[in-house]
Amino acid sequence: MQAGGVSPMGMPPGPPQMVPMSKVELSIQAKGLRDRDTLSKSDPLCIIYMKETGNDRYHEVGRTEMIKDCLNPQWVRTIEVEYRFEERQMIRFSIFDWDTKSTNPEDQDTLGTVECSLGEIMGHQGSQLSKTITGSGVLLIQGDEASASKEVVTMNLSGADLDKKDFLGKSDPFLIFYRCNDNSAYLPVHKTEVIKKTLNPAWKPIIVPARVLCAGDHNRSIKIECHDWDSDGTHDLIGECYTNLQRLLEGPGTTNVYQFINPKKKAKKSSYKDSGKLTLHSITVHVEPSFLDYIRGGTQIHFTVAVDFTASNGDPRSEASLHYRHPGVDNQYSMAIRSVGEIIQDYDSDKLFPALGFGGRIPPNWTVSHEFFLNGSMDNPYCQGVEGILQAYHNSLQTVGLYGPTNFSPVINHVAKFARAHQDDMADTRKALVDASNLPMSVIIIGVGKEDFSAMEQLDGDDNRLSSGGRYAERDIVQFVELRRHLGQSASHSQFSQARLAKDVLAEIPQQLVSWMRIHGYLPRPPTIQGPVNTYGLE
Repeated sequence: MQAGGVSPMGMPPGPPQMVPMSKVELSIQAKGLRDRDTLSKSDPLCIIYMKETGNDRYHEVGRTEMIKDCLNPQWVRTIEVEYRFEERQMIRFSIFDWDTKSTNPEDQDTLGTVECSLGEIMGHQGSQLSKTITGSGVLLIQGDEASASKEVVTMNLSGADLDKKDFLGKSDPFLIFYRCNDNSAYLPVHKTEVIKKTLNPAWKPIIVPARVLCAGDHNRSIKIECHDWDSDGTHDLIGECYTNLQRLLEGPGTTNVYQFINPKKKAKKSSYKDSGKLTLHSITVHVEPSFLDYIRGGTQIHFTVAVDFTASNGDPRSEASLHYRHPGVDNQYSMAIRSVGEIIQDYDSDKLFPALGFGGRIPPNWTVSHEFFLNGSMDNPYCQGVEGILQAYHNSLQTVGLYGPTNFSPVINHVAKFARAHQDDMADTRKALVDASNLPMSVIIIGVGKEDFSAMEQLDGDDNRLSSGGRYAERDIVQFVELRRHLGQSASHSQFSQARLAKDVLAEIPQQLVSWMRIHGYLPRPPTIQGPVNTYGLE
């Protein structure tokens, strides 16, 4: 993602935002397993299961080989899984004493299990995690990002003899790239600029990560469509062709000259040949540092929470209040904290999170504050883990008076001060965000309730680069999401709603972190088990 994300006038609308997906290989070993065999040692085999987002059921994603007579196995077979930072991907490692020819684990003796999240593995220093096995022993897990996940493809393409689509002029061609998904459907992943009034276009260099272009699979089918741009959005298909990265990497030559075929024209005319040609002139692949490279090298993500205590939330004692605590059910604020915090906590070793409030009247003088600590302390904002944040939030509802106005520039500046060292205020907020855009931090704004959040949407730099006083943000650091859009018609705070919210608000964080590192010239450190770490702030 580039800061600002602005498309020049005349550009077609882009494909849906693609969240880059990485693949991770898990290497597993165990120590001190139970011996279930009488005359020999156990024959261990490990099966790995994962949960889908919002689903409580585990499904198998792979299994190691069986090793005979061994209580300290080092399995050779690695297990490849998809890694998504924005999802809480739970994994279960089940170890069996495999003594029968049956492939069914229910026919084997269980030696123990381990449950953790994939983020817990990858977020641990060096992406190495040690967990006690239920029963006996220790499981050692190593996560390694597949090299194809880091490849970036750069290629130069041109068209020739394209069909003329405009009645009074030539075509205005642009390309859309699609990758074939596992369900055989083609998903748009990249588009070029429009070149006006030409039948022989030469597009600017196309730069796209291989994990976006083809999910890192060099043999995965890629469809390229050429369209004629129209100002009313009804772009006409000129033609399409198919290829894959493996073929493209053969470089310029007859292998990479493609005919654009228009299916409708081909079906109508037996004499139809093509609607033009697409030629590859050059292609390179280079490896760029990834989000996981920085995490594995010791970078940590610090999480700061700021809660709105303005009177518009309603009296917390009233069931109509956004702060009301329904017995056994998270309110919308608790759900927002939990959905983000449960994922982020895997990337912070001490799990001490500052929790702030704004817009409330605080004791003992009952003055309005836009930067107070939820735990009641005057000098220490830290809470232990997500549950510590929630406990401090719930306790603060008993001691803080709701007031106003909505002014959260002080809490942004609070995090910015930390990063440097280690709506009523829109002008101040815009300035604070522009000032913070060159710091290692991201800002997530979750709109709670049914208010008009149009001002908050202006702070999200996806469509327009944020500016203040003639200065533009160095990069996009803000993600705004309206919570009610994730609750469904019943407004139930289900696990699925929580997972959808987390997916939306966290999807941009990896690229925001990598963009800051790249802009400021920081390369990932080699993986280490101990030592100083980089920090990246998340509010």
